[in-house]
This record gives sequence, C-alpha cells and structure tokens, in this order.
Amino acid sequence: MIEGLHENAGTPAVSVILPASNEAALIGACLRALGASHWPHRNPVEVIVIANGCRDDTADRARAEAHAFAARGWSLQVLERARGGKTGALNAGDAAARGAVRVYLDADVTVSADLLSQIHAALDTEVPRYASGRVGISARGWLSRGYARIWRQVPFMAQCVPGCGVFAVNAAGRARWGAFPDIISDDTFVRLTFTPAERLAVPASYDWPIAEGFDNLVRVRQRQDAGVAEIGARFPELLRNDDKPRPAPRHTLSMALRDPLGLAVYAGVALAVRLRPAADGWSRGR
Repeated sequence: MIEGLHENAGTPAVSVILPASNEAALIGACLRALGASHWPHRNPVEVIVIANGCRDDTADRARAEAHAFAARGWSLQVLERARGGKTGALNAGDAAARGAVRVYLDADVTVSADLLSQIHAALDTEVPRYASGRVGISARGWLSRGYARIWRQVPFMAQCVPGCGVFAVNAAGRARWGAFPDIISDDTFVRLTFTPAERLAVPASYDWPIAEGFDNLVRVRQRQDAGVAEIGARFPELLRNDDKPRPAPRHTLSMALRDPLGLAVYAGVALAVRLRPAADGWSRGR
C-alpha cells in the first residue's frame, strides 16, 4: 500500500495528467469516457488538462466537462500554456498534481470503464511500478485499418506493455526521474526507466487511434523511430531495459498468409520510412 494514499477522502488517489494541443474535436469524448470510469474507491480522482499552445477552444471544451466530474466528487482543472511542447505540458501537470499514482493520458485516447481502477490497483504498492492497459489500435480508412491489423500482431504490441497513449506510475516509480526531459518520445523514456518485470499490464482496454493515410503513417513512423534513436543517444543506460522482441520469420509468414493486404501496407510504410527524408514538424494526420 502506498503510504498516505488513503489518509483522507479529499486526497486524490490518482492524478490524470492530460496534455492537449489543438484537441477541441477530441477532448470532450476523452474526458467523458474518463468521467464514466468505475471507481469503487474512497479517495477521488483529479484530472489536470494542460492546454498547450492551443489555437482552438480546447480549454473551453475541457472546462465544459467539469460539472460532471464535480458531481461525483472528482476535480477537473484546466491549465493553459501559451507555449506548445508536450514535455513542458507534462511537467506543468506534474507540478499541479497531488495524487500518488500518476496517469499520463493522450487527448485522443478513449479509456474503458475499468482501466483507471485496474491501474490504481496495480500501482497500489510501495515498490516502483509502471502500468498500462490493453491497447486497441483503431483507424477509419482502409489503408490505415490494414496497417493497424498488422501492428496489433507485432510482438512488441502483442506481448509487451507498450503504453501507447496511456501509461502510469506510482509514487516510487515517479521518483526515478525529475522533470521530463525535452525529448520526442516521452512514453519510451518512461517505459525504459522500468525493467520488464516492473511493467504491469492490466486487462482493461483503451482505444488509441492512429494516423490516417499513407503519408501521415510514414511521418508518424519516422517520428517514432527518431524518438527511439534519441533515447538511445541521450540515455543509453535505459536501453538495458528494452524488451522489444524481433518478429520471427514464421510469424511474419503467418501474417502474410492471413492478411496479405495489411502486411503490404505495413511493409510499404516501413520501406518509405527508410527511403524518404524525414519531414520537419509534427502532424498527427487526423
């Protein structure tokens, strides 16, 4: 049991830190799913939305959901930062958070009703732990759906705890690093701060949408690869915690036989990543 976690009913058991940059179209659904979570615990949840560098009404749409959180004794706080940058937003959220368990949530993610409670239970310990749920990769267009079908079967996604879009740590785990460094891949940085044995997967799921269209898939994959390379260059000591398995040829052949179109799309994106120069900037592709 984390010391002080249940000292009084006003102390949050969990702080959800939610960076959001120009996410007006998605922030409402994300917060409504979070607010509908099953929560049988005495201590409440606090949600901190960090609207960073927004040129739309993300902050106002987030505040519009506050009454629903207050109705169940939870809090929803919206911080606005004129300057963009996800790691800066994460640090601002951490500075405002009071919960022993920290859940870092992307604004395009939709959590299932049991995810928050299961993560809380997994992290309710004094030893350092990292947790995430079962990721459901979703897409709209036929090409991105084909890519998603194969990506779900890649050993890293199917066998490990990737934490795409949602990852969480307890107080002892959060003590392993100070401020988030200014890096591309905050989720990779945090995941590799823990050994494979310290990473816990809970059965509850969440929906994580991917980019739409070939060019956007290539750009996102390039950014993902650049983020991993940056971790290796700046924090080489973390690589000892990497447990990413290589796909066996037999597994790849099986995927090709079951879904030749999906594998063709997936392989085409991988090839384009190698052949095309990386684009400047960042586009989610939705």
